Amino acid sequence: MENSREKELKFWVAFSSTGLLGPARFAKLLKFFNSLEKAYHSSRKDFLLAGLEENIVDQLMKRVKEIDPDKQMALLEKEGIRVILQTDPEYPALLSEIYQPPPLLYLKGSFENSDRIALSIVGARKATDYGKQAAADLALVLAAAGVTIVSGLALGIDTIAHTSALRAGGRTIGVLAGGIDRGTIYPPENKDLVEKIADGRGAVISEYAPYQLPLKQNFPARNRIIAGLSLGTLVVEAKENSGALITANCALEQGREVFAVPGSIYNKNSVGANNLIKMGAKLVMETNDILEELGLAPLKNKIAPETGGAVSVTPKTPEEAAILKLLSAEPIHINDLIKQTGFSPSVVNSTLILMELEGKVRNVGGSKYSVGKML
Repeated sequence: MENSREKELKFWVAFSSTGLLGPARFAKLLKFFNSLEKAYHSSRKDFLLAGLEENIVDQLMKRVKEIDPDKQMALLEKEGIRVILQTDPEYPALLSEIYQPPPLLYLKGSFENSDRIALSIVGARKATDYGKQAAADLALVLAAAGVTIVSGLALGIDTIAHTSALRAGGRTIGVLAGGIDRGTIYPPENKDLVEKIADGRGAVISEYAPYQLPLKQNFPARNRIIAGLSLGTLVVEAKENSGALITANCALEQGREVFAVPGSIYNKNSVGANNLIKMGAKLVMETNDILEELGLAPLKNKIAPETGGAVSVTPKTPEEAAILKLLSAEPIHINDLIKQTGFSPSVVNSTLILMELEGKVRNVGGSKYSVGKML
């Protein structure tokens, strides 16, 4: 037996599945009909009286009648997707405060009270080694300190932020610009990451119904949700017209904090973040720069400047000692380690693998390594 919420919910999903209704149009329907079940059974004239545009009404009448609400709910259950309405207690409080919050969210995973302390980390898809390392280090330490990391599941900085939060044993929230069913997840390379996040380590959400493609115009709307879930937004690397800057602008409009990691004046990936700092964004060199600005307790052990954030690591072998002497927070290519130590490639490779397993070194990609542990 359906309760009243479940009965009404399937009509929310039906209208959402048309792909024609954003927050403003949903609000018009609710104001006029007071029930989306009633709207589902209404006439073209009624939709026009509700204030919807004539061309939208014509499309809506056709699409909504093609949708079976019960079948849509069965598909959601099959995909393991829940629906949260803005009126539900589980709906994130911070998100409800923004202009035109999503009237409903599709969700894999769950929200927790701790997610109220959240920071979004965004940046370039084609990040530099410096950007990757900065995003990984900051996300790792912040997540370990209990801050939920929010991002957009894009390749590059977004993916690094999510995976670093998981690696720290923390929570992370991913926001998609299309359906969160496995067949539609974008980018497809992150399908497994979505499942890891949803499996008790956070939440993956979208305001778009399953099977809706991530259209170009969806991404700016998605970015307002990323910012809306967070107390502040950190931009690690961004070109001059990067989507990450849209997220930062959303944060400003929502009255949230904006942070940026400074970058090289010679790198196009740094232009956006450096400009944000020029315009007043908080410059970030360590996690306490963020925590203090948000009014959170700073970490007792600050990152040691003399080691670039690394703690001293005791080598087990002469090979480890020689390699550690060459490592710092700045990544170094394995070929340079081979050349400078004089060891054979097989010795350096095997030593690095063992050290990485113990957390002494970190593979930052591109066969480059840095010292591993953070304070």
